[in-house]
Amino acid sequence: WIAATAAGVIRRSLEESRAYSLERKTFGVPIAQHQAIQFMLAEMAMAYEGTRLLTHKAAWQVDNGDLSAITSAYAKAYGADAAMRCATDAVQIFGGYGYTKEYPVEKLMRDAKLLQIYEGTSQIQRVVIARNVLGGK
Repeated sequence: WIAATAAGVIRRSLEESRAYSLERKTFGVPIAQHQAIQFMLAEMAMAYEGTRLLTHKAAWQVDNGDLSAITSAYAKAYGADAAMRCATDAVQIFGGYGYTKEYPVEKLMRDAKLLQIYEGTSQIQRVVIARNVLGGK
């Protein structure tokens, strides 16, 4: 659930940022033409695909009887942290407006933070992952 929600937060961050960056102009051109904005949008797109694929893999494993928690831990930790990065970048793209309730990205950032905390923090997920890497349970 957390990883799937993270994918949704990332996708919405990307959609809102893309639309705003095509509309907002600086120096006479849309900010989408600035490389720094393009890099943030590209990172969001990559994060969305990575989170979505990890989420699908974890769900597939559960559907097929593999109840080990490791892929779910990967999906939750990666997805929650990626959602936080993407939502923070969305706020950055929106500039001062990104921090106001006039635009949805401020809520996305709050929602993303909750994903890092709820149902086992990102740090706890890393403990699960590290134990797996080190051969423990």
